[in-house]
Amino acid sequence: MNAIQNRYEFLYLFDCENGNPNGDPDAGNSPRIDPEDMHGLVSDVAIKRRVRNYIQAAYGNQVPNAVFVEHATNLNKPIALAHEKANGAVPKEGKSNKQEVKNARGWMCENFFDIRTFGAVLATGPNAGQVRGPVQVAFSRSIHPIMPLDLSITRVAKTPTEKDIKADASYAKHVEWEASQPEDSLRTMGRKALIPYGLYATKGFISANLAEGTGFSDDDLAHFWDALRNMWDHDRSASKGVMSCRGLYVFKHVGTDSDANQRIRQARLGCAPAHRLLDFSTDLRPLDNAIIEITKRKGLTTSPRAFSDYSVLIHKDRLPAGVELLSW
Repeated sequence: MNAIQNRYEFLYLFDCENGNPNGDPDAGNSPRIDPEDMHGLVSDVAIKRRVRNYIQAAYGNQVPNAVFVEHATNLNKPIALAHEKANGAVPKEGKSNKQEVKNARGWMCENFFDIRTFGAVLATGPNAGQVRGPVQVAFSRSIHPIMPLDLSITRVAKTPTEKDIKADASYAKHVEWEASQPEDSLRTMGRKALIPYGLYATKGFISANLAEGTGFSDDDLAHFWDALRNMWDHDRSASKGVMSCRGLYVFKHVGTDSDANQRIRQARLGCAPAHRLLDFSTDLRPLDNAIIEITKRKGLTTSPRAFSDYSVLIHKDRLPAGVELLSW
């Protein structure tokens, strides 16, 4: 499969209603925020994780669309398999020569979607080098400030501590302990962190030059767009609330030159800087000549609480020459 021949940038909009879009483990798993302006943040790896989960669900984790970074797995295991398949055996003491590294890296790219897409460090065990992925995403940021809430909840059951009863106690011991407790003591309190609502924007970049190194193809690109549009519908949980894709705006560089070869070169290198395409205008930060405007609905005087509280305008007449806009 041939690698893509065009450079792309994309702006991806998603929202979260009554949930925690990305907990911060350094802050008790409360929603990530920028403390200076209280805008919400979602990490790049959180987006990539959900893309991986969708691809895994959609294609059964089968090659050539297997997923390398799976939950609770040993990453050195598939690297060892790559050496066995590409080089006949795992190098002794993990020491690979240049050709062995190249062979194993090529096998990994052929078989794992997320390596072709995002790249990977494959030098953690039997060395298969490093792969720079053509698809990169930045931290997502909410359009307006968010209000993190830390709510108390009641659990009508209890887990005894080691002090109450030993971890290796039998079933009968657990029954005996439970029967000896006052009913009110078998309830506990907990916490739940969420935001009422937030609309987030993610900026992403796809390099045709790096795609050539991994074999990232037009089919892979189509799978990636499918994942962004549909992944929230396969990632439901009590903590996430209601999360949805609200817009995907793809800038495709196609070139302008009348000479076919020169136009191909332009399409690969790009016809406009990324910030010219991705910098959008909001009512908090108006921007002249922005291609995309994301603002509060006219007449709204309260904080946004639904996507219908926003207006998204696209100005195709402001596109630079040689760039097409695709949207879903």
